[in-house]
Amino acid sequence: MTEIAIEEKLVENRDELRRLSPDIQKIIQQKAAKRIKEKAEFENVILDTHCTIFTSAGFLPGLPIWVLEELLPDTFIIVEANPDEIIYRRLSDTTRNRDIETVKSLELHQEMNRAASMAYATLTGATVKIIQNHDNHLESTVSKLVEILK
Repeated sequence: MTEIAIEEKLVENRDELRRLSPDIQKIIQQKAAKRIKEKAEFENVILDTHCTIFTSAGFLPGLPIWVLEELLPDTFIIVEANPDEIIYRRLSDTTRNRDIETVKSLELHQEMNRAASMAYATLTGATVKIIQNHDNHLESTVSKLVEILK
């Protein structure tokens, strides 16, 4: 989506994407789904996205039905960390322009992501796996991810 939005001169970076109107984001989602499907016809694809995107209008599904129908994924993998770890990582990351969130808002977002992923799985017959990505445990997180993808 970021690539498309930059090509169309709608944003300059990925952090601006979530500030676009939901209607514009939906159009970009459709275009991205078509590109991803074309690529998936020739090779396996791992789609790194968000189950939900928090916008000024509320939570926007990262994978609405028209994207799911286009892609028909096999597995949804949610990678989570504790909200306090997320806050610390975001504050430490000077390469991004992130919104400031509270522990409570991050917990709600994670609950929405879990609910959305199960809805996506229900619509596609895919499985859902949740793995934890805690500080100083990157290698074990990667190992768990690789095991799921085998």
